[in-house]
Amino acid sequence: MQYDIEKAIEILERTPKVLKELLQDLSDEWTLNNEGPDTWSPFDVVGHLIHGERTDWVPRTKIILEQGTTQPFEPFDRFAQYEVSKGKSMNELLAAFEKLRAENLKEFKALTITENLEKKGKHPELGEVTLKNLLASWVVHDLGHLSQITRVMAKQYTEEVGVWTKYMGILQ
Repeated sequence: MQYDIEKAIEILERTPKVLKELLQDLSDEWTLNNEGPDTWSPFDVVGHLIHGERTDWVPRTKIILEQGTTQPFEPFDRFAQYEVSKGKSMNELLAAFEKLRAENLKEFKALTITENLEKKGKHPELGEVTLKNLLASWVVHDLGHLSQITRVMAKQYTEEVGVWTKYMGILQ
């Protein structure tokens, strides 16, 4: 599939709603457990998504549109969510993510994107990237973390499914 702004927005608009339906008011056993050392819980992932809304997708889009490759992106702190989320509940994180995403999509829709998709920016690790690369990554990032959250949740019942484990691809 070729990158298409309208198709991308279809996913980006739904992510907060999907997360809210999946995670709101769940017990801590579902939202705070992870897959083991150095892995993220659903709570951690939502915090990470919030940090991305504040520092990644729209800010980097604006850098590409306004400065191209002359201004490299700030490095992204993949672990900032631990500080950002401290002392908050899952419901608070979900509300914050929903609000930030709505604000970002409103701002995003107001930008001149279509004729600038091939315009380049400079990633601190990856080098030159196009605006289209960045925006397609925003969608894939959302989908990847939705998958991660459901996988982490499913793995909480790994032992409980017993012999059916071999049929549960999500547990492999």
